[in-house]
Amino acid sequence: MLTTEDFTHFPHQMWEKVLSKVKKAVVFMDDKCTEALHWSGGAAALLEAGARNLKQFSSFEACGANEPKAVFVVSTLLKGRTVDIIKDIISLSHFQYCVVFTTVAHSVHLLANNVTAEMEGNPVFEQFEEKLCEWMGNMNYTAEVMHVPVVFAPVSQQLVLTPTFAHLFPLLLPDLEMINARRPEKKRFGNLIDIDMHSLPAELQLEIKSLASALNTMFEATATREETFAVGPMSRIIAGELASHPQAKNRRKTAPNKASIIFVDRTMDLTGAVGHHGDSLVEKILTVLKPLPGHVTDVQVDMLELTSLQRTPHSQNTLAPGCLAQSQSPTAQSLWEAMLTSKHKEGVMEVRRQLVEAASKEKLPIKMSMGRVTPEQLCSYMQLFRSSWRALESHCGVLQLGLATAQALRHPSLPRWDSCLAFERLLLQALGDSGFPTVLRQLLPLMRPRGGEDSSASGSRSREDECGPDELILLLVYLYSLADEAQPADQDAEEEELEKLERELIGALTLVITRETELSPLLQKLTGCTNPEELTTERAHSAVEDMFETLQGLSHTRDHLKQLRSCLHCQRWSSPGESSTSQRQPSALPFPGWWRHTLRASSHQRNGHHTQTRDPGAGSGHQIAEADRYP
Repeated sequence: MLTTEDFTHFPHQMWEKVLSKVKKAVVFMDDKCTEALHWSGGAAALLEAGARNLKQFSSFEACGANEPKAVFVVSTLLKGRTVDIIKDIISLSHFQYCVVFTTVAHSVHLLANNVTAEMEGNPVFEQFEEKLCEWMGNMNYTAEVMHVPVVFAPVSQQLVLTPTFAHLFPLLLPDLEMINARRPEKKRFGNLIDIDMHSLPAELQLEIKSLASALNTMFEATATREETFAVGPMSRIIAGELASHPQAKNRRKTAPNKASIIFVDRTMDLTGAVGHHGDSLVEKILTVLKPLPGHVTDVQVDMLELTSLQRTPHSQNTLAPGCLAQSQSPTAQSLWEAMLTSKHKEGVMEVRRQLVEAASKEKLPIKMSMGRVTPEQLCSYMQLFRSSWRALESHCGVLQLGLATAQALRHPSLPRWDSCLAFERLLLQALGDSGFPTVLRQLLPLMRPRGGEDSSASGSRSREDECGPDELILLLVYLYSLADEAQPADQDAEEEELEKLERELIGALTLVITRETELSPLLQKLTGCTNPEELTTERAHSAVEDMFETLQGLSHTRDHLKQLRSCLHCQRWSSPGESSTSQRQPSALPFPGWWRHTLRASSHQRNGHHTQTRDPGAGSGHQIAEADRYP
């Protein structure tokens, strides 16, 4: 019988193929594959399998004469820049044996080389093997090239992510305009839902085919016959590609297990991704702590608390950061699962319990205290481990999760979480009674530079909990995603009022951004500037205008739906003596917030689609009926 363990074990099965080739080799790996490995044993798995070293996939890396074997693991086509880097590394080294693993299937390589006919064997890989021998300087040396889809990251027992495809995002109205610009006027698409696979840019087509190929390999490994459903334009294309995959047709005839896979465009449910109504400890940790360099699913944990070093402006560069992925310790894995699935309060309590239990095992002089868990209390427990290197090593995984919890709880931006949550609730209540421009206007008073005279004079908010540009952008995304829920009004008058209001908001947000003393990762990506000195008012204004164009498209993402068109559910409630129809309270969303903690629209770049495998009979029937089904 098919279980969730079959799917979470699949990534480890794929990495076993890589580990079987790394003995006595120096391994070169790009960032996307490194992140997938990060959740499947990390560098320790490579070293335990016999690898000599793990290096960045870069032209600036090389090996010595006493290192004759290399293994390359890449997430890209064996073309262009990837080929140049491999050639550079080999040319600067003395290899006699090279193995190249790519996550891109051979069939996708053929399409990338404009070969549409089916071919026996793997001619693209065989030709690349010859090139490897040529670069090594001897055609008798050994070269191997193979496809292994190491794109899945088993984050927990019931959650598998695909960081390799983090940049893949649903289609929006600007994408429709770009696609139509390349087509004859009579063949232009009227709606996003009309776009097909062949009309997409070639690079995007290859990405979708790579994702479909990886999913097909997973279903093959688990002997699964899937039923595919999709909600949203991009999800329809991906689901159709998986359904028509050549190998999938044969698999579905013989596979004994059965499951459903549901693709949902993230833009169908952005309120779940950007809202602050979640009660998850892990969600808050991922929101406030900085991401690990090159990663989109993990964060940096400051390890200074576990040392005797003094905190200085340069101390962060002294120690390597910790992280949330703790695959080496069963106890830490158990704690991680509890943090991930429990409510915030329960998760924090479990962190304290595990720290107390670990300290008791090591007979450390811990002082028990009941009541509310504070970050100072957690840090005092963890500092006890500094006196024993053996204790520190034995419980390193639990300590890293404990530090992540403490650092999130005392993070200066956490008060803004509660401010945003309160404002979101006010917006929800207003949506049921007012037109969209009226609700949107409530954001205008928040559009003030942080720490400025306007905010100080109001006296209503402290410096810590007043919204910055990141929070304002999240609130805008949240509200535009719910634009259809507002009370209808005269269309012409509303459009005129909305246009005027948007110009005011664009100007106000531009001022907020240009007054920032430091640009967050989100603002850097939005404006294309790395520091405030580069950012001009014109550049910020242009970036905000483009953003509002995208926001306008968000308000129409569910226009093609019927049953799932509304993202709000108004619960009716009453007190004794009142009619049950007297008041309405907006609440639950019909779309589940899958992967919500990893898909928050913050400085982290996240995967724009979510997929969930589930028992065919599970879930809401009307949701399945609304989705497009693929045989």
